[in-house]
Amino acid sequence: MEDDLLFGESIVDVLEEEGFEVVLCRNGQIALDETYKNHFDLYLLDINVPLIDGLSLLKELRRANDCTPTIYLSSHQEIETLSHAFEIGADDYLKKPFNTDELLVRLHALLRRSKGKERHCVGELCLDELHKCVLMEGKELSLSLKEYQLMALFIQNAGEIVTKEMIMDTLWNPSEMISDGAIRVYINRLKQEIGAELIVNIRGVGYRLVS
Repeated sequence: MEDDLLFGESIVDVLEEEGFEVVLCRNGQIALDETYKNHFDLYLLDINVPLIDGLSLLKELRRANDCTPTIYLSSHQEIETLSHAFEIGADDYLKKPFNTDELLVRLHALLRRSKGKERHCVGELCLDELHKCVLMEGKELSLSLKEYQLMALFIQNAGEIVTKEMIMDTLWNPSEMISDGAIRVYINRLKQEIGAELIVNIRGVGYRLVS
């Protein structure tokens, strides 16, 4: 994501020469929309971009359980900005101007490190965090964003109780008023997808994915 067209296109040229397929986005809203339409292996983000800034964008992606490796390319050098970027989920940071060879070294290293973290499996259920999907017996489940977030929460806590509070914090903003009935709607939808016997109701507390 880069609003400086000349700089962005130069980075695209470098990456395409390395064999990468690249989507250049001029603002944060376009970038966010693209994450819903495509499965990316890595994000390169700037901070000061129109509509949705780079920090807010990454915060939104991480809140949606999008763990795609992310490198910031920015002229910011304040320690507070750097710290915040890593706190919300950045994996690396390069200050402009930078050597493109260094970018490629960091990019390849990050992709190698993330390779083994792409999937978390519980029996026949697999959470693919890189591509933001859930598979059962090798087939991708048809899930809405909130259903994916809930399924990811269960797989990440397989065998443990997932409380109603954990579900609310994951699926909704703190300001939203959510009923137990709303939670049950999503639970029942997942049971239809993976089998009712795999999600156990812990009365008065929450639910547990059978591991």
